[in-house]
Amino acid sequence: MNLEEYFARTGYKGSTEKQDLETLTDIFQHHIRAVPFENLSIHCGEKITLELEHVYNKIVRRKRGGWCMENNQLLGWVLKGLGYDTSFLGAYVFNPHQNAYATLMTHLVVKVVIDGKAYVVDGGFGVSYQMWQPMELVSGKDQPQAPGVFRFTEKNGVWYLEKMRRKQYIPNQSFSNSDLLEKKECRKVYMFSLEPRTVEDFRFQCTYLQTSPDSLFTKKSICTLQTTDGFRALIGWTLTETTYNYKENMDLVEFVTLEDEEVEKTLKEKFNITLGRKLVPINVKGSYTI
Repeated sequence: MNLEEYFARTGYKGSTEKQDLETLTDIFQHHIRAVPFENLSIHCGEKITLELEHVYNKIVRRKRGGWCMENNQLLGWVLKGLGYDTSFLGAYVFNPHQNAYATLMTHLVVKVVIDGKAYVVDGGFGVSYQMWQPMELVSGKDQPQAPGVFRFTEKNGVWYLEKMRRKQYIPNQSFSNSDLLEKKECRKVYMFSLEPRTVEDFRFQCTYLQTSPDSLFTKKSICTLQTTDGFRALIGWTLTETTYNYKENMDLVEFVTLEDEEVEKTLKEKFNITLGRKLVPINVKGSYTI
């Protein structure tokens, strides 16, 4: 495992000497535009493990993606190797269909401290809730980014992340009422505390999320990748391509339904993913919005 091989994977060619916010942002953006947020292993008979060497081989050498416990663990390793002051935090994801936060801490994020200021770096959420820049850990401050306006609020030691989105234009009107579309303009994303976590704190969740019939990740095959002007997502057989702010305060959201034989070709062409085993797509309704 070495940093040069990781940077070749993400295409980053900038400085590795500076531990400043600008460098962090550049490294982070290269990661989210090269490494998909995906759970395809679950749907092609592979087991997801949290061993760092396994994660490294999967993402860097096999050019796959991963979910938060893989993406953010790898990012944390990279940043620590470059000399950044990093630690892991654990979050509880908001379920819009239940209008409640999960009771299980399933989301791993990275905290980075630069010149006394704390930032959250999260390369493992995907779709329109994927931040594009490290977010300063400060309560009540709007932090506008290309995907929309993100904001942290803190109450009694608990931090909440929410995102305000633009209006959406959907040319294919047959998808205008899709359960994949987020209807609210302000969406809760997750909540967390500043208690430092380790990868060991996520072992049970890693197994649960890929085996339980109640898990979102067993109900949907998901692959999403950020682009220079938006993101694309393949959920089951539904391919979505979103362009941020294509008109003033308006995002363009394009949907298409793929045939079985188009799925693996689309993974290669749109996400640069080649699977070693046969994927069985699935998309049970509910619990996931873009």
